[in-house]
Amino acid sequence: MGMPEQLPDVKFLTVAEVAAIMRVSKMTVYRLVHAGELPAIRFGRSYRVPESAVTAALQKPIADVG
Repeated sequence: MGMPEQLPDVKFLTVAEVAAIMRVSKMTVYRLVHAGELPAIRFGRSYRVPESAVTAALQKPIADVG
C-alpha cells in the first residue's frame, strides 16, 4: 500500500448557492439537475453541484434568438 492518490481540488456548491450565482430560483436548479443539464452529486437528501459545472453552464449560450 502506497500513498493515496491526490484528488483534484473540487469545490461543491449547494442548490441555494447555485441559484444565487445563476440568478434563478432553487426550483429551476433542481429542474436543471433532474433534466441532466447540470451535473450534481447527491449527499444524503441534498444535492451538491461542482463549481466548474456552474461556470460551464453560465458560459454556454442558452438560445439563439433572432
